[in-house]
Amino acid sequence: MPSNVPNPSALVHLRPTNARGALAAALVTASTCVGIALSSSEWVPAWLMGQVLLGAAFVQWFVILHECGHETLFVGRRMNAVVGEVAGVMSLIPFRTWRRVHGRHHKWTGWQDLDPTTEPLVPRTRGRAERLLVNVCWRLWIPLFSIAYRLQNFWHLRRLDSIFPRAHDRAQIRAGSIALLGVYTAIVIGLGPFETLRLFGLGLVLSLVAQDLLLLSQHTHMPQGVSHGEAVRPYPSIEQAPFTRSLKMPRVLAALMLNFDAHELHHMYPFVPGYLLHRVPYDPPNAIGLWQWIAGAKRQKAEVLLFENRLGTGLDL
Repeated sequence: MPSNVPNPSALVHLRPTNARGALAAALVTASTCVGIALSSSEWVPAWLMGQVLLGAAFVQWFVILHECGHETLFVGRRMNAVVGEVAGVMSLIPFRTWRRVHGRHHKWTGWQDLDPTTEPLVPRTRGRAERLLVNVCWRLWIPLFSIAYRLQNFWHLRRLDSIFPRAHDRAQIRAGSIALLGVYTAIVIGLGPFETLRLFGLGLVLSLVAQDLLLLSQHTHMPQGVSHGEAVRPYPSIEQAPFTRSLKMPRVLAALMLNFDAHELHHMYPFVPGYLLHRVPYDPPNAIGLWQWIAGAKRQKAEVLLFENRLGTGLDL
């Protein structure tokens, strides 16, 4: 580990504040409300503007979900839980399940088969149909990956049962899933299927397309170990940067995204709120410009990007 890496104890002053958390929640709530208002218009340009704004808001809600799961948006657990539940509704992810799965992800980052979010990408023989599907969807900007990320990690109850065998965890996961499905059912019944699709459909698709790029930037095509069932130790947070990639976003965009692009720093110091990560005095080595990442990643076949890593391909994005 480089000698200039700050010790976590030197960053204990970087803690969440309720004012900053409230500001972030207020901004995304306001943009959501404006997006819905514009999307209610019969004037197509206004509707389209509303969908774009909603798409951006859905991405921000996912970032809020991430922060609340770490309890780094607000000071207290209660506020993080309340806002996290709302963010879960807007992100299509049950908040209680998110906290458990994402916590396991941080514990086992670096071990591809033990991290539940990367385990589906472990090298294995893949059929022609699967490879064709991922390649076509990636080429055509169809957000297969952010959809699969949700279904495999947060809605696949049988898989979740194997990851979290305790009865209490299973009950919490099922309760969260049922509650969220109830919310979506009430929305569709209240608005009607067509109006629900008109108000939220395109915005949701746009947000999923953006999340494909964000999610795949963080750990895919990075070297990771495979335990092969052996007893291995988790990598401490401070040692997880080699398995993680960061994006360099324009400053305003990074601020709106609560520095979600600084993924290496987040893994090294998960207790630091996203909106304070820019104060960590360290530049991690695996950062890439946003547009450089998009251009470079889109030039590759999805099967190479997802199922291989740079040690084998020599492709250093």
